[in-house]
Amino acid sequence: MNIYKITLLALLATLAVVGRIATSLIPNVQPVTSVIILCGIFLGPIASIILAVLVTFLSNMILGTGLWTIWQIVSWGLIGLISGIMGKTMKKLPFFVIVIFSIFSGYLYGFIVSLTNYQITGQGFMAYYLVGLPFDTNHAIGNAVFMILLYPTISYVFKKYVQNHLNTN
Repeated sequence: MNIYKITLLALLATLAVVGRIATSLIPNVQPVTSVIILCGIFLGPIASIILAVLVTFLSNMILGTGLWTIWQIVSWGLIGLISGIMGKTMKKLPFFVIVIFSIFSGYLYGFIVSLTNYQITGQGFMAYYLVGLPFDTNHAIGNAVFMILLYPTISYVFKKYVQNHLNTN
């Protein structure tokens, strides 16, 4: 991992953390998932997993940390891994596929976190998951909106990075 890639990760982490804190008053709407997906597509699965760990720890220092922090890392790390594999296997990924994946990722994130946290309530999984479904829908819609807003700028920067990286190697 070169200095330029580390700098991009630091900038993305800052964008995601500040965005998550700034939108924390809107339930489950934050740019983290969209930023992790973009990172995975353009920088690869390893970079997006590193970003997932960084963003989760840094933002949870301010928003609150607990056992859910581990499962947030697992969820966002898995989303980053999948998007990284998508970026590596499909060179020209259509934008609508990225938006659909970001919507799906909102529900995947909620499902994984629900799998681990329902025991706290003492209810069955299905009851816990169904009650949380509106929040997962907020997350999914927020992901689509953030993807539409962030993709043009971030993809431009990453395409420049890829061109420079390929020219130097």
